[in-house]
Amino acid sequence: MVQAKKRLPEWFKVQAPTSDKFHSLRNKINGAKLNTVCEEAACPNIGECWDSGTATFMILGDVCTRACRYCNVKTGRPVEFDLLEPTRVAKTVKDMNLSYAVITSVDRDDLIDGGSGAFAMTIKQIKKLSPDCKVEVLIPDFNGNRSALETVLSAQPQVLNHNIETTRRVFKIVRPRGNYDQSLELIDRSKQMAPLIPTKSGIMVGLGETEEEIIETMKNLRTVRCDLLTIGQYLRPSKKHHEIDRFYSPKEFQKFEEIGLELGFKHVASGPLVRSSYHADQQHKTVEA
Repeated sequence: MVQAKKRLPEWFKVQAPTSDKFHSLRNKINGAKLNTVCEEAACPNIGECWDSGTATFMILGDVCTRACRYCNVKTGRPVEFDLLEPTRVAKTVKDMNLSYAVITSVDRDDLIDGGSGAFAMTIKQIKKLSPDCKVEVLIPDFNGNRSALETVLSAQPQVLNHNIETTRRVFKIVRPRGNYDQSLELIDRSKQMAPLIPTKSGIMVGLGETEEEIIETMKNLRTVRCDLLTIGQYLRPSKKHHEIDRFYSPKEFQKFEEIGLELGFKHVASGPLVRSSYHADQQHKTVEA
């Protein structure tokens, strides 16, 4: 029996970005030959975020060495690291007059340091050219490499984000090359190495998990002192990707937010269209000293 395609609920309808500012920023990014996760991951909030002066840059190329079953980023053999990329990102951040920049990357298991050096270089260059711009990093697991994490933290980002993505049981299905406990350990290590740098993580729902499992993952994150949390609906990029199990309602997302705050998260962004970097600047304000 052929399964009927799940139609998007009404609350997923968003207007396509049309502002002059959006098109201007896109031209600047394309002109600098940079990648943004906003475009690569087909984020529905791209217009809202770019108009508010926040953007998420994806460094280390646009080809990932892993093949997570929910992700829209290309998989294959990556190109060599472009040593000029950190400077180009920093110049673009300055040119865009951003107040908050998020730096993420594809997984680079082919590199000895997992790409941590590139993160550090990019953070330092942004701080050099735009001292008032805050920098959040959304990092891969670096295969558990402790020194790679130290390299990133030494550059002093304002927020250290690493997404757990899903619950323990579903993790094994959609992230076969990752490790749930290793991701938790990364967040825990970050707190040990740099207690003053807020930590953050994100969960996608709709991959086949239960409500109880979501809450359990939230508890796991609090156990390792994660400060900030995002929860959003998984949207299937193509028929080749993991199927959507169900759509959660806005009321259910509100419930997750309330539970998260009760568990001790300093801020929880929870909603159908919420992504890792959604209102990242506003989340950071809740943990500023």
